[in-house]
Amino acid sequence: MQLDTTTQADLVRVAHLLADTARSETLRLFRTSDLVADDKGAEAFDPVTAADRAAEQAMRAILARERPCDAVLGEEFGPTSGTTGLTWVLDPIDGTRGYMSGTPTWGVLVAVSDESGPLFGLIDQPYIGERFVGGFGQAALSGPHGPQALRCRQGSSLERATLMTTFPEVGTPDEMRAFRAVSAQARLTRYGMDCYAYALLAAGQVDLVIEAGLNPYDIHAPIAVIKAAGGIVTDWAGGPAHDGGRVIAAANPVVHAAALAVLQAALRD
Repeated sequence: MQLDTTTQADLVRVAHLLADTARSETLRLFRTSDLVADDKGAEAFDPVTAADRAAEQAMRAILARERPCDAVLGEEFGPTSGTTGLTWVLDPIDGTRGYMSGTPTWGVLVAVSDESGPLFGLIDQPYIGERFVGGFGQAALSGPHGPQALRCRQGSSLERATLMTTFPEVGTPDEMRAFRAVSAQARLTRYGMDCYAYALLAAGQVDLVIEAGLNPYDIHAPIAVIKAAGGIVTDWAGGPAHDGGRVIAAANPVVHAAALAVLQAALRD
């Protein structure tokens, strides 16, 4: 979808409004004794808190006021239809397990997408005060060190790569085995980062993020930010990743191709 500069500017403005309100809602309960987590999982523990729900409700209220004709897809309250061809994809707290554990590696994810995928997105870490944005010609970080440009690490190879994921088990046993095949060739593997891993990739701090079992709201914002920073995000077959599922994000084409080949070979074995 081709958008004029006025529309692009308005979408960026609204995205920041959404992140601002979600920041205040999530910080209100973070590391407090009032925080209670409910389990919405049918099998594995899948927590949700009042902060998740309040943040998404606050973002939806802004969209109802500022962009009432756009569609919305949120983790907690599902999809609502629109007429513009644009969809706001919201994850009020990506990393609720980290949030309820007091770690600062969860984040607020906001993206605006069309049928082809994300157009603009941001990853916001409220407690640290960092915001990573990408799309419409922007690739930038604001935070404690001031404004900085985002640029994925170039020239790295798989054997020198830092690899990140959220869960040690990654997904199914086959997916875990494929991930571990890549991990065996990387220099360093780190776990438990949720969306912050994608932010670090865009900032040039790490080289790979490999995950499975993702939903669209988990990955739309990271795709926008990483692509704007010069990185690559695909599924494990090398195709589009905005529907979620198995995702590989890489800093450059060399490390992406090498890791993808290892994943695919492991899945065939």
